[in-house]
Amino acid sequence: MSEKPVQDRLFGQMPDGRQVRLLTIGEEPGPVVEVLTLGAAVHRLLVTCGDGERRNVVLGHPDVEERLASGDYVGGTIGRYANRIAGGRFTLDGQDVEVRTHDRGNSLHGGPEGFDVRLWDVESHTADELVLSLTSPDGDQGFPGVLNTRVRYTVEEDLVRVELHATTGAMTVVNLTNHAYFNLDGEGAGTIDDHVLLVEADEFTPVDATGIPTGAHEPVAGTPFDFRTPMKIGPAIRADHPQVSDARGIDHNYVVRGNGLRRAAALASRRTRTTVELWSDQPGLQVYTGNFLDGARRSTSGGRYRQGDGVALEPQLFPDSPHHPEWPSAVLRPGETYAAHLEWRFGTTS
Repeated sequence: MSEKPVQDRLFGQMPDGRQVRLLTIGEEPGPVVEVLTLGAAVHRLLVTCGDGERRNVVLGHPDVEERLASGDYVGGTIGRYANRIAGGRFTLDGQDVEVRTHDRGNSLHGGPEGFDVRLWDVESHTADELVLSLTSPDGDQGFPGVLNTRVRYTVEEDLVRVELHATTGAMTVVNLTNHAYFNLDGEGAGTIDDHVLLVEADEFTPVDATGIPTGAHEPVAGTPFDFRTPMKIGPAIRADHPQVSDARGIDHNYVVRGNGLRRAAALASRRTRTTVELWSDQPGLQVYTGNFLDGARRSTSGGRYRQGDGVALEPQLFPDSPHHPEWPSAVLRPGETYAAHLEWRFGTTS
């Protein structure tokens, strides 16, 4: 019995001439995932929807130039530190650390040249599994320590698994995630207002006007952030609530119940009768409703992305954890291995 062929093609070139490859794993009727070596990013993710149609259910950009120009992190592997660090400054083992800032005076998603715009190396590629790696030098974006990072994508029946690992040569902070934007009606089909969202969390993390946590977590009860039972996204992101108004929608961390690998969220489209469950072993989940997609960036289907055209569900440590020792620690030391595990489990409804 012959092995299934490996799909690998040229996607484009970096400004310095290095090739960007597009690597495919999976096969119909299950999920088929296209991953770029640029940003270790999910470019397209095709699934069989509940109405029997095959659709790409994630946002993406059509070429290298558009990806590098975009500030929306579409599908990218995010590092060294997903989410925000206040002022780009923190203390680590008694030493002051200053990292690059580019979001209202704060560090966001690892800095202006984060892992999502780096060219990753291909370690292995089979029909159902892909492993990419990246070495981030000491002082990269201001972060200490040489960081060796690896991401493994696996397709198994109706599941896509993403495993993230990192080791360091010096004490540092690490918080990795994937920034796929989902639209279960299909990429380019319009907004996710009518998508139904469930989040397995009783608390969320309020933020100031620049997206930095104000302090303690607060109950979701009685707020637009309450998705403990499945609710449409549209009404929540238009609610009269100061946290929603400041963020132009939802761009907040949820405190996921439980520990270990468990369901963190579920998203459903009644239009295509399609569902995806996000399973994660991380304490937090950033829900981002595409609030700053403004029509400037082109899509894989030839259109332009606008506010609310996708929702990102980003498992993570809590934002600004280096300033909150009472929260799960983002510190990684030599000899330790950072690990984060997420799964997208696709299904259908009747």
